[in-house]
Amino acid sequence: MATDNRIHFWRKNAKVPGSIQPVYGAQHPPLDPRIHRAFPKDTPKANNLKSKKASSFHEFARSTNDAWDIDDEEDEDFLAPIHPSSLPPTLHSTHQVPPLPPQQPINTTTEPDTGPADRLAPPTAEVRLQHEEDRDCGQINGRVVVKSSSEALLNTNTVRSTLQKQKSLPVRPIIPLVARISDQNSSGAPIMTVRDKSRLDKFKYLLSCPNTDLEELRKHSWSGIPREVRPITWRLLSGYLPVNMERRDLVLKRKRDEYFGFIEQYYHSRTDETYKDTYRQIHIDIPRTNPLIPLFQQPAVQEVFERILFIWAIRHPASGYVQGINDLVTPFFVVFLSEFVEEDVENFDVASLPLDTQRNIEADSFWCMTKLLDGIQDNYTFAQPGIQNKVKALEELVSRIDEDIHNYFKRYEVEYLQFAFRWMNNLLMRELPLRCTIRLWDTYQAEQEGFSHFHLYVCAAFLIEWRKEILSMVDFQGLLMLLQNLPTIHWGNEEVGLLLAEAYRLKYMFADAPNHYKR
Repeated sequence: MATDNRIHFWRKNAKVPGSIQPVYGAQHPPLDPRIHRAFPKDTPKANNLKSKKASSFHEFARSTNDAWDIDDEEDEDFLAPIHPSSLPPTLHSTHQVPPLPPQQPINTTTEPDTGPADRLAPPTAEVRLQHEEDRDCGQINGRVVVKSSSEALLNTNTVRSTLQKQKSLPVRPIIPLVARISDQNSSGAPIMTVRDKSRLDKFKYLLSCPNTDLEELRKHSWSGIPREVRPITWRLLSGYLPVNMERRDLVLKRKRDEYFGFIEQYYHSRTDETYKDTYRQIHIDIPRTNPLIPLFQQPAVQEVFERILFIWAIRHPASGYVQGINDLVTPFFVVFLSEFVEEDVENFDVASLPLDTQRNIEADSFWCMTKLLDGIQDNYTFAQPGIQNKVKALEELVSRIDEDIHNYFKRYEVEYLQFAFRWMNNLLMRELPLRCTIRLWDTYQAEQEGFSHFHLYVCAAFLIEWRKEILSMVDFQGLLMLLQNLPTIHWGNEEVGLLLAEAYRLKYMFADAPNHYKR
């Protein structure tokens, strides 16, 4: 008995710190009395017809029924059918509405026309909805007992409106995080149109030329690269592969052998006192890399990432390994893996590939990541001055293009560094699904300074994309939670394309006019 009292004390006592209080949210809303039956023991007494206004949040919480307040005894009452005798006396009223006949049609001439959804709804659905409400309100002596006839009409309209909203919302399938990355549109369906086939043929023609025209290849890559030719296109645009076709095989063999020469020369030193801390940090960060994607939780893949990051760190002592660099390997690894995988990359077993193929993917990922980091290495040197400068530039840019958002941040004391540091450090990889990151990097590779310069305008466009949601927040915590957890899980090629178009517009307006940053 003492144990039960102690449990209830910590559950219900609002005056004790740590007490479990009702928490409301999208996944745990308060119980709706129109949908859920009232609990007999929690219903108000007859002499409490006019409840006092809650003078504090704790009093409001105690006076409100919630799913968290249900204990074991109440579960039985919740599941048990309601008998007429269990209805509280406060629900009795002088307004008593007779029940509708079984198939009585609804008189649509007396109700306002609320839109096409009402006109399309069959009469039987209206009758069924009314009967469900009759059941929830309870029947006594064949009569429906409610507080008033106006409340009954209000309840009917509310539930009907909710059903109409649910029917009108588009149902979007869950898009895989990795699979069929380049073919994803916003609906998640891979579509090969005539235009897509024409673009693919153009890419194949450019790549088959004895000397690939990089400017022409960049121009076509800006709006996205077809999946079939993305691996070789990324190698060319990153500067890893020569434009001359005859030299490509020779260069690839030489660079791949050079990488595995680094492995033989340096990788054994990961346990030495000099590099022990570096390797330890890499070893900790690798499992955190895209934890929701099974591909990156495979031991073989994690070993590949450890070797790539460790060799890069000891060959670049000015910066060494910095948290966030581990994310930058994943797009290259997935793209080069997709060259050998037809099915979903997300769940593919890398260990099933031939050893030579695994080694080639690893070496190509290392060299392309190295080329990328060569252009933004000041992001990862001591004190990370590159990121500091980019965040400051973002703040100045936003103050010019959307003064409302800028002043809103100042009002609630939100610093750009608190959310934009990660945007610059991880190149928006933590904000977007991996399929969107790969599409974004198509354009970054096509831009002359995509990762270092154009990324600034993408971040500005990305921030403005959430203007409505930002201005709806009413406190510092809400703003920061939104900016660090932006809902982009359903984004696809369409959304990324619009984001890049807006970023290009901002770049066109501000890149060559630095005085526009200032007032």
